[in-house]
Amino acid sequence: MKGKNFLIVSSGIYPYIDDNDNAKLAYKIARSVNSKGAQTRMFMPRFGVVNERKHQLHEVIRLSGVNIVVNDDDMPLIIKVASIPKERMQVYFIDNDEFFKRKFTFLDEEKQLFEDNDGRAVFFAKGVVETVKKLKWRPDYTLIFDWFASLLPLYIQTYYKNEPLFHSGKTYIVLTDKTFEKPMNDSIKDKLIFDEIPQEFIDKLENPTEMNLLKNAIDLADGVMIRTQNIPDEIASHLEEKDIHIVDVNHIDLEENEKEFKAIILEAFKGEEVEKE
Repeated sequence: MKGKNFLIVSSGIYPYIDDNDNAKLAYKIARSVNSKGAQTRMFMPRFGVVNERKHQLHEVIRLSGVNIVVNDDDMPLIIKVASIPKERMQVYFIDNDEFFKRKFTFLDEEKQLFEDNDGRAVFFAKGVVETVKKLKWRPDYTLIFDWFASLLPLYIQTYYKNEPLFHSGKTYIVLTDKTFEKPMNDSIKDKLIFDEIPQEFIDKLENPTEMNLLKNAIDLADGVMIRTQNIPDEIASHLEEKDIHIVDVNHIDLEENEKEFKAIILEAFKGEEVEKE
């Protein structure tokens, strides 16, 4: 693992979000590879539910200051960072007052999906790439969790196709339990059109259900990590049609069998050599 770089992108990472399996899985993967000498960079949104004082988040001025355009609106990108205690691992937080200041994640106080989840997802994907560019850090593996981060492979391979930092890396989509039937508004299409995303991808997201978002991401990925016992039939059949590397960690209890989990993660990436430019 020494010398390999892992970019982990999720809507939540433990301990900053501590009430779901996704966040703990992202943390456990980073911890596993980091213990063997790999470098990790973890990214999540700075949702308003993250306690900045408790976790000692601080803004990184040299990384902030970029304006990200979402459907012709300039949105300032703020980057905050925190170190996971005792782990020597840093987490980068993508922040913007309009998108992430509210004290919720994806649902409002009436348990309704936010109308602007599509714009938030576009901002998050672009924010991750812009920050990696400023860090001048080349990921060998990019692990992408859930629907909220699912636009990242699309933007890397289209909007940022001329960015050399991502040319030689491999992308893995982490499949977890289904959350929302249709987490994004149909207006995602307008935002993709504005960014001149090729029509073939826009057509796939004409109906931006969680399944369509994930299938589109899988089409652009090199591998899939499975962390669910309930893979929807349309995702299962989609995987059967593709020649793609699958890492199955579904059966492992992250608390009881951490040693076994670590062994699977290290073995899954040990034989993969990423070509350097």
